[in-house]
Amino acid sequence: MSTHRVRRYRNNLRIERDNAALYGRLAELATDARLARAYRRIAEGETVNAGFWEARLRDLGETVPPAHVGLRVRALSAFARRFGTEFVMPTVVRLEHADHESTPVDRNRHRDHFIPRDEHGVHGRRDRPQSGNTLRAAVLGANDGLVSNVSLVMGMAGAASGDRAVLLAGLAGLVAGACSMALGEWLSVNSSREFYQAQITERAERLAVSPEDGLRHITGIYQEKGLDPAAAAHLAGHVTETPRAALDMLVREDLGVDPSELGGSAWGAAISSFCLFACGALFPVAPYFFLGGRAALLASACSTAAGLALIGIGTSLFTGRSMLFSIARQFAITAAAAAVTYAVGHVLGVVVAG
Repeated sequence: MSTHRVRRYRNNLRIERDNAALYGRLAELATDARLARAYRRIAEGETVNAGFWEARLRDLGETVPPAHVGLRVRALSAFARRFGTEFVMPTVVRLEHADHESTPVDRNRHRDHFIPRDEHGVHGRRDRPQSGNTLRAAVLGANDGLVSNVSLVMGMAGAASGDRAVLLAGLAGLVAGACSMALGEWLSVNSSREFYQAQITERAERLAVSPEDGLRHITGIYQEKGLDPAAAAHLAGHVTETPRAALDMLVREDLGVDPSELGGSAWGAAISSFCLFACGALFPVAPYFFLGGRAALLASACSTAAGLALIGIGTSLFTGRSMLFSIARQFAITAAAAAVTYAVGHVLGVVVAG
């Protein structure tokens, strides 16, 4: 009996059970009846797939492990309950892709069961990618703040600077980094909005000059959705009777954005980036408010480790990797960066003092 095969079957079983539990909870939380039905249908399919892997394990004489809801499912369910199912769907889809690619030899058991386009939102609206990527942006923003500031704090500590100097440097790094992140996010969102606005203007002008081209394009869109040519042309004709409705549909389908939002608020993105970076950067510097000397350095390392564990858990939610792997990777990368800056700071401190 191949140990690798048993391990693979157990992993497949875990994936299918997690997916079944997650989609079942999304079905309970969905406010739209069509979405609830779609999620429930997927959950049922995943349950069937889980039964398939249970049977394969029994055929090999292996004990089927008891079912339990993993931390990832509980975390995503909590986010969905608090912010809505649309918030977590891009993360769920990303996880499905990761799971699909992680078991290439078993792809015949993995069906492409992502939510159909017309069931992703109410009244034909797609899920907004920016809403679902908020979780990913939050984790990455906090990670940037923590890694950059722990490197700065360790560099100052390695230079044998006083506790006050380390604290001031850490706070300066927190504020400077958070302001830089906020400004970069503000510029990014505004640039995105300007790009989309230019695309919308171009489509509006094209519709005004050549409405027949718009009619053909919308007819093609409906045909791609599965309608026969006659029904697609009839429905497209109704849509193009109102130029604003036709433009709205073209923008949603071609650009994948809600024309009333165009990527969200630049100020909201800037403020959230500032806060997330600051939260991450606060972990290594906070102990210096209360402690000094080696005690402060040790407490800073412990505080940083706690922050890295949280970020590793968050990272695993959208990468599909195990939480232990994500946490270990965060520790390794940050420890390497902190060691380098501590050594460089120590060397510079000795050179300057001499």
